[in-house]
Amino acid sequence: MRKSRWVLAASTAVVCLTSCTNAPPPPLVTTEVAQTAPTRPVNPGEAVVGVDSVAGGLNPHKLSDQSMVTTALAQAMLPSVFRTGPDGTPQLDQTLMLSAQVTNTEPYTVTYRLRPEASWSDAAPIAAEDFVYLWERLRDEPGVIDGMGYRLISNISAREAGRVVEVTFAKPYPGWRSLFSSLLPAHLVKDSPGGWANVLADNYPVTGGPFSLRLLDRVRGEVILERNDRYWDPPAALDRIVLRRGDLNGITGALRTAHNQLALTALGAQGVTQVAGLGASVTHKTVPRPSVATVLLRPVSPAMADVRVRSAIAAIIDRGALVKAGTGGGPQSALTANAQVLAPGAAGYAATGPNTGPDPALAERLLTEAGYLKTAGTWTSTNAVLNLVIAVPADRPAYAAMAAELRKQLTAAGITVKVVSPPGAELFTTLPAAATAKDPVDLLIAPLPVSQDPATALATRFGCASTSDDAPGPIAANPVGFCDPTIQATIDSAVTGEVPLASALAALEPVLWNRALTLPLYQEADDLIVRTDMTGVTAGPPLAGPFAGAATWRRAAK
Repeated sequence: MRKSRWVLAASTAVVCLTSCTNAPPPPLVTTEVAQTAPTRPVNPGEAVVGVDSVAGGLNPHKLSDQSMVTTALAQAMLPSVFRTGPDGTPQLDQTLMLSAQVTNTEPYTVTYRLRPEASWSDAAPIAAEDFVYLWERLRDEPGVIDGMGYRLISNISAREAGRVVEVTFAKPYPGWRSLFSSLLPAHLVKDSPGGWANVLADNYPVTGGPFSLRLLDRVRGEVILERNDRYWDPPAALDRIVLRRGDLNGITGALRTAHNQLALTALGAQGVTQVAGLGASVTHKTVPRPSVATVLLRPVSPAMADVRVRSAIAAIIDRGALVKAGTGGGPQSALTANAQVLAPGAAGYAATGPNTGPDPALAERLLTEAGYLKTAGTWTSTNAVLNLVIAVPADRPAYAAMAAELRKQLTAAGITVKVVSPPGAELFTTLPAAATAKDPVDLLIAPLPVSQDPATALATRFGCASTSDDAPGPIAANPVGFCDPTIQATIDSAVTGEVPLASALAALEPVLWNRALTLPLYQEADDLIVRTDMTGVTAGPPLAGPFAGAATWRRAAK
């Protein structure tokens, strides 16, 4: 009873003090959480990666599907015979393979031996049928990456229940180690509705790597990878990895609050400044992608068939301005490309093209020689106005920005321009046949892939395709729409190893520049920003990227 009376008296005293005086009431005490602190419990088994976009298909073998996310998922979920080593050379992936070696030179034969425990996540073995499927698709389908190497294969046979695969080539092929990367589960995708066009369009049916795809939500902008419990090698350290789309402010803010543990995003100059503001809590590296942003001047187009017209267009173009438009002045601008085949990040890269600015006088002279006359500020011929169509793949803001800049440059020079942005799958599968369409593609701004084997890249980018006996001759089989039998022998010699690649490039690079076929701009790259509470995250081997080592990523508990 005494205690209750004391509490009542004390309470009354407090009321009197606060209500019977002129003093303001004491401030309310709040428990606001600082904005720089995490607002959710730390999950050491999860890492969230901030990314620019999750749009587009996921097939790593299609030109239209090239993206950071596509490369990342392929590294985490698809098996490969060889993977890029730290020095940039192919190394046998002993997770999948027991051996792979040339076992005969006549005919040229490579024998692959797979580990007996290697299997897809539905327990189907990774075997010969997966090799056959990739060969048949990349040999025959349009718009694929490095199809030329697969076209050299004449036969694939198997034994020991498909665990031993013998691949026979029509010609010697020193670049064979670049084949059979990112194998696909043939038993599930060979009968996909819609065929090759829909393979990995929106999902992975199974996985053959340390992670599996749990969720792909393009509306929310989220991809969730979970540890593959059926993986036969040591399991991934993390339970799951989340790729989460965000803008610059969202990504840097999430890194600051530890809602994101890392980011893989293409920064402009403003983004570099914002990341620098994160201070010592993060590390920052530039990671080149296996692609080079390029302007293709397509001779298969009627308006661009004359080399003088193509050369005039090349003389008008300010490549530096296009690079600035595509990179926003960020780290990618330091990877300016000035060679027809090798990328800036490749071993042996050296500039081979002219490092000069626009030359309006040269452009006017060449157009005049080609039969055009500038009337009222517009170039016309006896047939029609010089009207060009520029195509860029849809859903790629950097390429849309470069197309706008190119349109401005050509319009200022007196050339009528139309820009089209079809879906990438449609654009790349119709090249070079798009020249006969209602709106033929005269110029294309697109990422051209960087191959592990530069000789294969040379042949894929500029080589001719063989035809049947009743065809009139070789045809173009590349997005450029170019085929020249007079240089094909040199290309073939580089692919078969008869001529060293350096010698072939020394002979061909000046020819390709003079033909005004492609204007390389810059090697695409991402910025890898990693919080210090993550370990094991590196830039990865050349062209492979950080997700090549995702199985070893770890996150501190605090």
